[in-house]
Amino acid sequence: MPQWKPFPYGDRAYRYAGDALEAAWPRLHRSDHEPFPSIQAVEVRLHCSTGLPHTGQSSRRIAESLREAWRSFHAGDFAAAVEQGLSVGPIGQVVAGRAAITYAMYLEPELEARLDILQDVVLRGEAVCRMAPEWPNAWYVHALALGRYAQGVSVMKSLASGMGTKVRQSLEHVLAREPQHADAHIALGLFQAELINKLGSVAAGLTHGARKETAIGHFDTAIQLVPESAIARIEYANALGLMCGRTSAGDAARLIEQAAACPAVDARQRLEVELARSEMLSEA
Repeated sequence: MPQWKPFPYGDRAYRYAGDALEAAWPRLHRSDHEPFPSIQAVEVRLHCSTGLPHTGQSSRRIAESLREAWRSFHAGDFAAAVEQGLSVGPIGQVVAGRAAITYAMYLEPELEARLDILQDVVLRGEAVCRMAPEWPNAWYVHALALGRYAQGVSVMKSLASGMGTKVRQSLEHVLAREPQHADAHIALGLFQAELINKLGSVAAGLTHGARKETAIGHFDTAIQLVPESAIARIEYANALGLMCGRTSAGDAARLIEQAAACPAVDARQRLEVELARSEMLSEA
């Protein structure tokens, strides 16, 4: 992690010091509904998750460390967010995992290093899902890391090894517990689109219940839940390309243009918007 590349768009742009983090939290976490890490929220999580090991730190100290980890994540200090999250044990896996995944997908140039980062998140995520099966974002982080890892090793190879089933099941766990989890809708829509692309519509429907209409429905739901989401539009455009090919080029281009104009209130969102802008330039 000391060798991780820095966030390239200004280290002071998305700082949420002091009470600013809590004030911005609803906007920052509209897409995943992660509770603000107050002392009470930490105590509820530890109480509800009977298998979640306690680090011996007080609830106050854990809450403070989690808030610092989230501040680092939103500011683009991804290595610091991982270290701060993991310092409090499994309860810090969600923020640590989100930071590691974001860094791997947007800033890590080497495929092998990217896969190593994602594999670490998958392994930690599997453990936390067993410890805290009622925590939606534990399942989401696991699904996101495994899905991105599967893309890196090829979708067909991942399907043959059973990764696809694990991704689908984890996302279904998320939506069963939090139906308005926009990020999970995006991930499940893209997952279904990739299946349709690789297996064909009939086989994808029979093996995983993946259908074009269902995939599109997930993206429409995500955009309805979080109208300002750039990543919902980027992945929607990718899904249309996978499922419809050239016939969707116009719709996909409009989605990318909309994504490039979305506001960014943290480092992850800024990276998503910049991705859309780079795609627009490459198509120009």
